[in-house]
Amino acid sequence: MDWGNVWNVVWYTILIFAFIAYLIVLFMVLTDLFRDHKLSAGWKVVWIIFLVILPYITAFAYLLFRGRGMAQRSAQAQSAADAQAREYIRDAAGTSTPADQIATAKTLLDAGTINQAEFEAIKAKALA
Repeated sequence: MDWGNVWNVVWYTILIFAFIAYLIVLFMVLTDLFRDHKLSAGWKVVWIIFLVILPYITAFAYLLFRGRGMAQRSAQAQSAADAQAREYIRDAAGTSTPADQIATAKTLLDAGTINQAEFEAIKAKALA
């Protein structure tokens, strides 16, 4: 490559941009293929084979024919991930309401794990 000519550098930059854009689209298509549970395994294999043989045409065809469902599956995956993160935070944080804390302490008191003084301390802390 002749780096002395400005147009060669511009053309090389455009080629690199197009290749990176194609890789992003390819990874999005492959992610969507594996995310789609309604599409049979045979059709997934056909799409992947065509992505290898005719990469650009197949990627654009996939976006044209399955683009709407691709957006829906992406939104569902994002909402599922958000719900899972919220559930994890809720579990990690433990009980948050004073009533839950007192009920848990009462269960521990009834089981004999803590004594009456510890129960009263937990109750006072929860109500504070």
